[in-house]
Amino acid sequence: MHSESIPGNKRSPRSRSSGKKWTAAAVIAAGGTGARMHAGTPKQFLEIAGRPILLRTVENILSVEAVTQVVVALPVEHIAEARSILDRQPLRLEIDCVAGGRSRQESVHCGVRQVRPGADLILVHDAVRPFCGRDAIESVLQAAWEKGAAVPGLTATETIQRVSRKGRVLTTPPRRELYAIQTPQAFHAEILEAALERASVEGFTGTDESSVVRWAGYPVYVVAGAPDNIKITRPLDLELAELLLKRQHGKDGAAMNETGYRIGHGIDYHRLVEGRKLILGGVDVPFEKGLEGHSDADVLAHAVCDALLGAAALGDIGRHFPDTDPANRGRSSMEFLRTVLAGLKAQGWRIHNVDATLLAERPKLAPYIPAMRQNIADALEMSSGDVNVKATTTEGLNAEGRGEGISAHAVALLIKD
Repeated sequence: MHSESIPGNKRSPRSRSSGKKWTAAAVIAAGGTGARMHAGTPKQFLEIAGRPILLRTVENILSVEAVTQVVVALPVEHIAEARSILDRQPLRLEIDCVAGGRSRQESVHCGVRQVRPGADLILVHDAVRPFCGRDAIESVLQAAWEKGAAVPGLTATETIQRVSRKGRVLTTPPRRELYAIQTPQAFHAEILEAALERASVEGFTGTDESSVVRWAGYPVYVVAGAPDNIKITRPLDLELAELLLKRQHGKDGAAMNETGYRIGHGIDYHRLVEGRKLILGGVDVPFEKGLEGHSDADVLAHAVCDALLGAAALGDIGRHFPDTDPANRGRSSMEFLRTVLAGLKAQGWRIHNVDATLLAERPKLAPYIPAMRQNIADALEMSSGDVNVKATTTEGLNAEGRGEGISAHAVALLIKD
């Protein structure tokens, strides 16, 4: 299904090949005042299960690795509070908060103007839709990449009537043609920029970004929306959000286990010695010493292996890759990760995310962490956005602090497929 363009206006550019991986910037419209919530607080700052709606929404957007910039457009008087919320925990990207305009359309336009050059696509999303998952976001982005403009929509289930101001039914449009349109909406960057600029000059106001783009003469296509992608507008929506969250994650640990969630913890230590390469997360880190071990002694990968095996109750790394086996001598620990993944798949487990910490006094590891994350993600067939690696020192305490060795801790969450 698509919306026809206005005759005589510009059409979308030729469909682009799906072979090239696109990049996207996201603009989040966060201009709500909370009037319909009767809360005295902007609705995007209200909490669901102890976490602000805005933070949940931003985290969902950041789950898509191809998103390289996020701009939150909101009233200038709310910027400080938004910054405080977004700074509560580390995020993959630094979030840009910009002052919006008098209307949603003006606010989105302000956000779009802050998008850095180079983004292929621009995604526009409501700050108060905190349940839109990664698959749905990627689906609309991919459709926009191929067709120019795409929106998620739900087919109408009720009979929709056109009614006069006096309450008289005028017409009944065919239900098969009616869709409830959601966000996020995605567009080729140049299409959205041109449409918003033209609307600003000519004084046109649309009901959403897709209506502005369509008014400007570009076709807009619909992909399947998600019923759970609700917009938090009224008090009842908050109650519904709490129910959705409980359904997704369980009310407590027992409920989570019934739906097939497992958490595992791994820890590993290796001594630093002369004459060895320092391999961490599959990265050859320049240093005068390396880690001692039968394999490549990748302490980070070993901790991740143990976390995954522990979550699935499959023993530990020593059981699966003993140092008495000559086949493991000098072996890359990335191969260990791939073997562990195969074992998890055989048991019906899927890896949700991995979080790991390296403890080392020297060398400085920050420059190599992105490559470590990517290597681990590739070995485990995950997005690097679902793999986190941190590094810290022990302030001169214990063996790591004395430079005698390096250790790593890891936590992993598995989901039963």
